[in-house]
Amino acid sequence: MPREYIPGTWETNRSFSPAVITTGGRMAFLAGVGHTVDEQGNTIRDFAGQVHATFKEIARIMDRFGGSLSDVATMTIYVADPRYGNEFVEIRKEYFPDGYPASTLITVAGFARPEMLLEVTCTAVLGDE
Repeated sequence: MPREYIPGTWETNRSFSPAVITTGGRMAFLAGVGHTVDEQGNTIRDFAGQVHATFKEIARIMDRFGGSLSDVATMTIYVADPRYGNEFVEIRKEYFPDGYPASTLITVAGFARPEMLLEVTCTAVLGDE
């Protein structure tokens, strides 16, 4: 899917684009994903582990309809503690090497499950069928 990542100044250091422009394609709206269990069924208690598991789950969901993380145009990240922001930014860089989605990071008072440390919602634009 053709897309243009509008470069920012400080935004690049925070691993997001101020805007992403796409042409055509199908859109996918992903509900919030916050993954707190590893592949063995154990609870993930650390923030980095939850971020990696969440991105893997988003990639798995995208794959179900022929997409990938590179199709994500926007994301909203909800974190339980503002001190997680920098750690999230560094981890996100690993998953988006070719261009960052437009993004908003919000600190919240809590989640539906107390063990959750973050939740991510995404909008993706996929190529035409």
